[in-house]
Amino acid sequence: MPTTATETSKGNATAEGSGITIQDPRTGEVLWTVAEAGPEEIGHAVKVARSAAAGWAVTAPAERGTALRAAAKALDAAAQELAGLNASETGRPVDEALAGIGAAVSTLEQYAELGPVHRGHSLRGNRLASDYTLAEPRGVAVLLTPWNDPVAVACGLIGAALATGNTVIHKPSERCPRLGEALGEVLAPAFPAGVFLTVSGGAEVGAQLSQAEVDVIAHVGSSASGARIARAGALTGAHVIRENGGNDPLLVDSDVDPAWAAEQAAIGAFSNSGQICTAVERIYVHRGIADAFITALEDEAALRNGNGSVAPLVDRRMRETVHAHVSGALEQGARAVEGGVLPDGPGSFYPATVLVGCTEGMQVMTEETFGPVAPVQVVDSFDDGLRLACSGKYGLAATVLSGNIAHIQQAVAALPVGTVKVNEVFGGAPGGAAQPRGESGAGFGYGPELLDEFTQVKVVHIAAPPAPNERQDQP
Repeated sequence: MPTTATETSKGNATAEGSGITIQDPRTGEVLWTVAEAGPEEIGHAVKVARSAAAGWAVTAPAERGTALRAAAKALDAAAQELAGLNASETGRPVDEALAGIGAAVSTLEQYAELGPVHRGHSLRGNRLASDYTLAEPRGVAVLLTPWNDPVAVACGLIGAALATGNTVIHKPSERCPRLGEALGEVLAPAFPAGVFLTVSGGAEVGAQLSQAEVDVIAHVGSSASGARIARAGALTGAHVIRENGGNDPLLVDSDVDPAWAAEQAAIGAFSNSGQICTAVERIYVHRGIADAFITALEDEAALRNGNGSVAPLVDRRMRETVHAHVSGALEQGARAVEGGVLPDGPGSFYPATVLVGCTEGMQVMTEETFGPVAPVQVVDSFDDGLRLACSGKYGLAATVLSGNIAHIQQAVAALPVGTVKVNEVFGGAPGGAAQPRGESGAGFGYGPELLDEFTQVKVVHIAAPPAPNERQDQP
């Protein structure tokens, strides 16, 4: 049930709710306005998804897998169109958007295979009895997804929810609503009516969906929104899965090549203009290599700023947040050796920025900045760096660059995060899954274990009836 986008040069479209007007983050030009769902449309979506839930739940897992493969094929065919919308609404380069869509296609195909083999367990009981568990769909799933990798993240949740027999109401981010609607238009025909629905809107629509009578809510987004959703789920009884904000540390040991470490730091801090949940948000470098590391990191940032490879932030509101973090650090004594200045011209561009002289009390070191900013704090020892890396309220991921196996093992044991990466800021084997800690969320947000999140377990015990001559009520 995708809503209809109204394209206009100015103003807001109105349906039952208000409209979402999107500006091109490169030029500031108004692109279109997308109608926002009102309470009646939201209620109707929940009712339709609930009506379709029983039929989809009893559909054979292999048939659900066939539908997911059809959806993946349709998504692959629409990749260019969706990548163009992604670039228009969020500023992400088309080639990167295409890579995200390619990952989404693969994810749908993987869940098409994993769904039919998602199984319960046999239990050991009486020799003449059968004991086992069944994984059953929860029912209606609300999926609230972000704008920074909108197709890949959405399809991960969509694939797992549908593969396990849940019906889905997807609300894409209000920062890429036309892309979200187009994704719905591509995927929905692969499934029976009512199984996959798309509803457009902002925070208020997300809040109404979270408070509705649904069975599971999966959210990828800010920690503040995630906390509200968790409270709503506690009241309604819905199972809540959250992958929320992060303030991921990078710990650089004294024994690594500083130029290589700076390259890793730049990849982690500046990729997708820093708009990645597991981006490098704070850096702790050993004093022994700090000067060489900072010089190399400054060069990495300058190279990106010089060749124009830093894409714009999603909008000016995001840019204001990023610059506020940078300005606050500068006022508290940090120094920008590259970037840190608002550029002239249209759009929401922000330069790759390297801050030195940072301290642990600065907002840029304690909060999620979500921009192309690399704040550096010099530490006197690995232990000091590890202590600082372990601090804070978030627990999404962390990276350690070291050739010292004792230090690596120490960090793996101590870091209170869902994912620890050693000597590579991005990467990992397929099939991995992690549970974030603290304000970064709860539950498995991806991988095979996400199938467990979308199901609930029933234990079955079957005993043989007594033979007639064994019944106690026989004379």
